[in-house]
Amino acid sequence: MSPTAGPKTPERSADVACASGGWIRAARRPPGWSPPGPQPAGHSDRDELWPRPGEDLCYLTGDFRIFQRTDGHRWSLDDLLTGWRALSWEPRRHPHRVLDLGCGIGSVLMMLAWKLEDASVTGVEAQKLSVGLARRSLAYNGLESRVRVHHGDIRDPSLNLTDHPFDLITGTPPYFQTSDGVVSTMPQKGPCRFEVRGGVEAYAQATARHLAPDGMFTVCEDARQATRVEAALRAHRLAAVDRLDVIGREGKEPLFSVFRCARGEAPDNYAVETMTVRDRHGQWTPAFAAVREMMGLPPKLTAGGAGRTP
Repeated sequence: MSPTAGPKTPERSADVACASGGWIRAARRPPGWSPPGPQPAGHSDRDELWPRPGEDLCYLTGDFRIFQRTDGHRWSLDDLLTGWRALSWEPRRHPHRVLDLGCGIGSVLMMLAWKLEDASVTGVEAQKLSVGLARRSLAYNGLESRVRVHHGDIRDPSLNLTDHPFDLITGTPPYFQTSDGVVSTMPQKGPCRFEVRGGVEAYAQATARHLAPDGMFTVCEDARQATRVEAALRAHRLAAVDRLDVIGREGKEPLFSVFRCARGEAPDNYAVETMTVRDRHGQWTPAFAAVREMMGLPPKLTAGGAGRTP
């Protein structure tokens, strides 16, 4: 299998249409910038590791890439900040066993694997289409030996993930209840946005089953749902240690919140921070630029233009 517009190389400045029917998206990187972290170690000569019709192969973090549907669920800002927040929790010990609940197409899963090169990483996902995309991305990046995705429902108490608890668990539950709007029939989108298989309560319950006694749990939720998150945690003897409220643009209300949690009783209060992604002029803030740097994403392409996600 080969692309129809030349060889597959990260340096190309244009997207490449593949004979397989999909697209390989070009890297959007400033001249001279080299991504940190491990290199993909898969076998690109395998037919299943080329994007199929309706799919593209995009950069995720560093040189890792991810298969996505062009009309389906795609990785986004909340994935990036959930992964970053989980990885930047100090002084907790370095996690060696990691679980991502409702891992979808594997974005947070692979961000964690990219940074934690010696960790064993597990994902659970109920949608068959997403499981297939995630497993192909793992194969493309050469992660199959230490990262795996289970096809299953996180609410299933009989789901056998491991004989040992996890040091770190992450989750990005859907933000909306099915009564909040019309559930999309597009591939993946409905269950990714609406709680057709439970919300943060299901994630907290699954975490309580699988988290090590001194483990960490990082979960992302709609910024308006803090009270609900706290109640879900409390019901399963988990507690928020801190919360990051993410503001998309200066002057706007927070979009979502990322909670870092542990086992134990809820304190009377916990630390609440804010991060603004873009200033009033649409430029990345220094705080968000630092997140991108840690997560292997390039800086702005030009000094005067807003940054673009690769």
